[in-house]
Amino acid sequence: MSFGEDRGNGGGGEGSSAVSLLLPSLFPARTPLTPPQLAAGVEAALAVQRRAVTFGKRPFAAVLLAPDNETVLLSHQSVDQVNHAESSLARLAYCHYDKAFLWRCTLWAHIGRIVFAGSNDQLYELTGPGNKENFTMDWHTRDVLKGCPQKDIEVIGPLEAEGKIVVEESDKYWSTTRNTSG
Repeated sequence: MSFGEDRGNGGGGEGSSAVSLLLPSLFPARTPLTPPQLAAGVEAALAVQRRAVTFGKRPFAAVLLAPDNETVLLSHQSVDQVNHAESSLARLAYCHYDKAFLWRCTLWAHIGRIVFAGSNDQLYELTGPGNKENFTMDWHTRDVLKGCPQKDIEVIGPLEAEGKIVVEESDKYWSTTRNTSG
């Protein structure tokens, strides 16, 4: 729930990647996230991010919210540049929960909703060009999900207020790794 994309959709749920198709409902309905639930989810991810930084890890974190949009089921921090918080947490989630349940949760990997606070563009600005700790790619969540019209995966973000906090907190780490010479 940290960094994702930057394509101008300022949160609030608009911009879902699904294409309206006349298909039978393949997946259970999801309860919409309220603004306080979004803020609480970001705060839960920030707590994991802060803990990661105290252990010398990069400031990336993920949380899995239950279908009630409030209960944090699992949390994870990035282990290294290959084992990202979100992908590691998604694998862990599949070990513990079935697909129908996960579809109504919020995160990733047949989980029905992805929320991110800061954008890839903001992350690039934080890390700086050529930062060996993070080679930010120009991949954006909505673009990746665009090719799958049968899955109504909701994408929310970047979040304006919460994203600002995530960027400020993340800069505490990235300012120590950023190449300031050029």
